[in-house]
Amino acid sequence: MFVVGGSASQQLSKELAKCLKGRLAKVEMKRFPDDECYVRIDEDLDGEDVFLVQTTWPDKNIIELFLLQDAIKEFDVLSLTTVVPYFGYARQDKQFKSGEPISARALAKLIQLKTDEFMTVDVHAPTVIDWFEDVSAKNVPGYPAVGRFLKGKGVQLVLSPDEGRADNAKRVADVVGCEADFLVKERLDGETVHITPKSLAVKGKKVAIVDDIISTGGTIAKAAESLKEQGASRILAVCTHGVFAGEALKRLGAVCDEICSTDTIENPTTCISVASEIARVAKD
Repeated sequence: MFVVGGSASQQLSKELAKCLKGRLAKVEMKRFPDDECYVRIDEDLDGEDVFLVQTTWPDKNIIELFLLQDAIKEFDVLSLTTVVPYFGYARQDKQFKSGEPISARALAKLIQLKTDEFMTVDVHAPTVIDWFEDVSAKNVPGYPAVGRFLKGKGVQLVLSPDEGRADNAKRVADVVGCEADFLVKERLDGETVHITPKSLAVKGKKVAIVDDIISTGGTIAKAAESLKEQGASRILAVCTHGVFAGEALKRLGAVCDEICSTDTIENPTTCISVASEIARVAKD
């Protein structure tokens, strides 16, 4: 068994190879002066089961994924499982105006052309999995890994940014062994918004605000500020996918004691690996 790691998922690929007891393939990747992508797999993959790991964000990583799929299929492999830890465009899963594409569906249909199986982690829109009509597709939950990490941090309360994602906060809290709640907004006046947990007090507690994706970080930063005012002793902002667009990390760092994300998107806040969760689902 081999694990082929794309340039966007090097750390996760190494961890997954360990979990699967496979070999990490040697891969040459570079950009030509005109920024076109070049890949070459420096291994003999004939007769092997292969896992390809590559996040499809930002856009240039999509092209690299397709080239790596094609390179792998040039060998006589037993099977190819394409693992996209963070599925870019998952939030573009509906058509709002005539003439728009359904971008998540378009990407799903292209990825499945050259793979035998597909896996992703905490996909934002579950309908993405349904668009893989020609191959087996699985959505791997990241909450067990997030929960184990937070348990080691002594977190006493897990909060969801809103009611819609409260179930995921509850799953994380069950792993931690603590209570879960969700945040509600109360507009006090034209400029002031107060954010509080639905029913639980935070005074003196270590609190984790958990989400699947942190992009701009605006909502969580505002929530952390309110929770500090309510007496929380420590605030952790935790997510599966750390997009951190623009000034998000600066914004969060000003009000959160710690910012943590998994290795679905490798960045300076990455401190949780979902490799064991991917391996577990792959073996089922």
